[in-house]
Amino acid sequence: MTLPVRWVSRGEMLGKYVAHFGDLRGSDTGLPDSAIPGHYKKILNVFGFDPPQGDDAVNPVGDDAHALIRPQAGFSLGFLKTTPGNGPVIHNHNTNETFMPLGGTWRFIWESGPDHTEFVDLEPYDVISFPPGVPRRFENLKPTRGEAEGLLLAIVAGDAPVSEAMPGVTQMFKDLASGAVKVLSDDGQSVLLTSSKGGFGG
Repeated sequence: MTLPVRWVSRGEMLGKYVAHFGDLRGSDTGLPDSAIPGHYKKILNVFGFDPPQGDDAVNPVGDDAHALIRPQAGFSLGFLKTTPGNGPVIHNHNTNETFMPLGGTWRFIWESGPDHTEFVDLEPYDVISFPPGVPRRFENLKPTRGEAEGLLLAIVAGDAPVSEAMPGVTQMFKDLASGAVKVLSDDGQSVLLTSSKGGFGG
C-alpha cells in the first residue's frame, strides 16, 4: 500500500498549521465553574476544537478563543494556566483526556470508587491520561518558576468531546446562580458543561 502524498506550500503551512504560543488568545470565562472560588483557570485553545453551536451550548474555551489550527484530527490540544489552589471541578468525559505539566507542580485527583479519591502530583513533562468515564479534577500546587501561574498541556480525544460535572458539584453551581449561568441543574443530577456538539473539557 502506498500512502497518498500532499504537497503543502510554506505559506499554507505557516498560515494554517503553525501556532505560536504568543499568538494564543486565552479565555477564563468558558467553563461556568471558573467563577467559583478555587476553580479559576485560563484555557488557551490551540488545535482541533471549534466552539459548540446552539442556545444550550457552553463554550469551554470562551467565545473569543478560537483554535489557531483547525483540522478535524480526532483530538484537540490546548494549554491551561492558573495560580496555585485552582483547577476545574470534578468532572467526567466521554473520551480520553491526557495532561502534561509544562511548568509548576500539578495534582491530579480521580475517584477510585464511590466517595473515595486518589491523587498523584506531577512535575514538568510527567504525563497522566484519564480513560473515558473516570471522574477527575486537577489543580495547580506550585507555579512555574519565576511566574504566578503553572502551565499545563491538555489533549482531549474526539472531534466533539463532551464533559459533565459530577452530581456533587451541582450545589456549587446553585450557590453561584445569579441567572447568568444557564447550565444549572434543578434535579440534583450532573451539570452538563458542554453540549453534545462538543467541548474541550476542563
